[in-house]
Amino acid sequence: MRKSRIAIADLAFETLLFNRRALFAFGFVLLCFGILIANLYNLQVVRYEEYSTRADGNRIKLVPLSPNRGMIFDRRGTLLAENAPVHSVELVPEQVPDLVAAVEQISAIIDITPEQKADFFKEVKAQRRFKSIALKELLSEQEVARLAVHLHKLKGVTLEARLTRHYPYGDLLTHALGYIGKINDKEFKKIEEDGQSPNYAATRDMGKIGIERFYETQLHGTVGFQEVEVNNRGRVIRTLREQPAVSGDDLHLTLDLGLQLKAQEALGENRGAIVALDPRTGGILAFYSNPSYNPNLFVHGISGKDYRMLLNSPDRPLVNRMTQGVYPPASTVKPLMAVAGLESGIVTEHTRVPDPGFYRLPKVSRPWRDHIKYGHGYVDVYTGIIKSCDTYFYDLAYKMGVDRISDFMQKAGYGHLSGIDIGEETAGLMPSREWKKVRRKQNWGPGDTINIGIGQGYWQSTPLQIALTTATLINDGARITPRLGESFRNSTGQTSLLMPLQQVIEVVNPQNWAIAREAMYRTAHQEGGTARGAFIGVPYTVGGKTGTAQVINIAAGVKYKASNVNERHRDNALFVGYAPHDKPEIVISVIVENVASGGGGTNAAPVARQLMDYYFSEQYNTPQLPDRATVQKMQTERAAAMVAREQRYAEQAARDKAEKELAALKATTTQVNTTPPAAAAETNADNVPARGQPQNAAPVILTPEPEDLPAPQLDDETQQNGQQQNGGNNATAPTGGGL
Repeated sequence: MRKSRIAIADLAFETLLFNRRALFAFGFVLLCFGILIANLYNLQVVRYEEYSTRADGNRIKLVPLSPNRGMIFDRRGTLLAENAPVHSVELVPEQVPDLVAAVEQISAIIDITPEQKADFFKEVKAQRRFKSIALKELLSEQEVARLAVHLHKLKGVTLEARLTRHYPYGDLLTHALGYIGKINDKEFKKIEEDGQSPNYAATRDMGKIGIERFYETQLHGTVGFQEVEVNNRGRVIRTLREQPAVSGDDLHLTLDLGLQLKAQEALGENRGAIVALDPRTGGILAFYSNPSYNPNLFVHGISGKDYRMLLNSPDRPLVNRMTQGVYPPASTVKPLMAVAGLESGIVTEHTRVPDPGFYRLPKVSRPWRDHIKYGHGYVDVYTGIIKSCDTYFYDLAYKMGVDRISDFMQKAGYGHLSGIDIGEETAGLMPSREWKKVRRKQNWGPGDTINIGIGQGYWQSTPLQIALTTATLINDGARITPRLGESFRNSTGQTSLLMPLQQVIEVVNPQNWAIAREAMYRTAHQEGGTARGAFIGVPYTVGGKTGTAQVINIAAGVKYKASNVNERHRDNALFVGYAPHDKPEIVISVIVENVASGGGGTNAAPVARQLMDYYFSEQYNTPQLPDRATVQKMQTERAAAMVAREQRYAEQAARDKAEKELAALKATTTQVNTTPPAAAAETNADNVPARGQPQNAAPVILTPEPEDLPAPQLDDETQQNGQQQNGGNNATAPTGGGL
């Protein structure tokens, strides 16, 4: 059998094929190396800076440094708001294996309340897990020591020390200084919108109210940073660079701490407010509202129990009565009313008006009675102010008309924000014909006009406004802008915060201002003056005006007697005065709420005298201030008194509720004789007004008891919803609008 022939390979073709394959493989390898080299070039040359920065980001960490908040001093350099060191125990959630177990471990070492635990876990849900969150702040030295011993067993738990705000004088200055607190979501969003979030990278707190909020930017300072090198576990190895934070500017106030302490002492346990200011500059010397509260409670987060006590208290300690408390200005407006009347030509210095003890509108039989039953005889402008004759100002207001009164008083400052450097302020209400038409859908009547002639009716003002308008009178129509802040001071110098006077009222005869001031001088020094009793024997000269403001309406013919009225429905006593008479250095406005007896001359003027006596004494220039221990004791006693007072209120409320329930139960089981509708209509046919007001005066609105205290107002409509004595006057009240 023949073997098949073996085919001879085509060496040329195979060689060509091999060469092609080898060339393709070489080209592919070369392309891969080219891509690799190009990528290496891109990474190490083209994008070197980018990846170098990212590498440094893993190695270098930027730590923000919180600036120290600027401190606050009084006008003599006494520290009012300081930065005190505090310790807190904090946890980083992502570093703690079991948060619940860790919290319980810490609770076994130091006392942690259920409320603190709840707040902590609420914060854990709201914050990022790598952020440190405080479980308890304000640790005592003993608590710090106990935790330090066990800290090595608590993974992710640290003891932190930092500076935080402390107010050494507690409730004495709360409504002026305000307080700081933790930044909430709304505030943080506002910070981001303003482009300030980088400056708050290391800040937990910010000003909430008062001076702390108004001057937040200057007090806060500028954030700093540390550039540190860290290992792969995040531990700091070394500090590469540091830019220190710039502390906030120190703020010096116009407040005088000694005078503020005297204001607290003079007002005592009475609810009310005191404002003292320099009429030459607008600097606030004393600014006290009582009751107050300790601002240190808010710095680290107030407990729910304490906050509810403050919020629900019928005394309204959270309300700043100087700028948010609205009261009828009563007879304190009579000197300005006199200037308006003199300037308009309605009366002259020698015009005399008969006062038989009442005033009647033309064609209206019902009288408005004066606070003196048999009247003052013939009264001129001096006697009208000195003895606070209501009849004189009823007549003057009626002849002037509401338009002239409202225009003049608004120029003086009523019905407008004062411009003081705190945000918590209401404009009050200077009523006018247009206001009543728009807000109350009613026409203005003559009875409304004569009511505001003695500072009653719809008129609502703040104690600060009363002081400022008196300063306008002293300055011959020039208005000051009130300021708590005097200047900011730092290493480069100081910046004044006081503002120049602004001429707001131009009069034809400047002597009209002098006539009103002379009458105020006689009010305090002349026999028969309503403030004479409070200023007997003073070594300085005083000008002033008393007032008594109704809180509720009393029916015509019914004699007002404080003992027969609910305590919170009793009259408010007012006084505004200045000294010395020839060159005034100080203006003081005082309101004492719900006085048991007497009026402004009996209750408010003596308070003002105590402050003036102190101001003109040697002690004012060399004050002897209490030490820290004494202040702390005072704060503890006042806090205990507040708790006891609130307990009494709660017990009384419980008794009142029980009595009402019992009365309601009796009413359902007992047949009650009621007046037939026709008879009732006949009885009320005359629509008997409050304290002698005529039928066309403002309607009587009796508000619930909680509304009787002044509260923050949002607008004119809100004010009228809570108005305390619409349309009333002081005709039959023995203390009247004039005392």
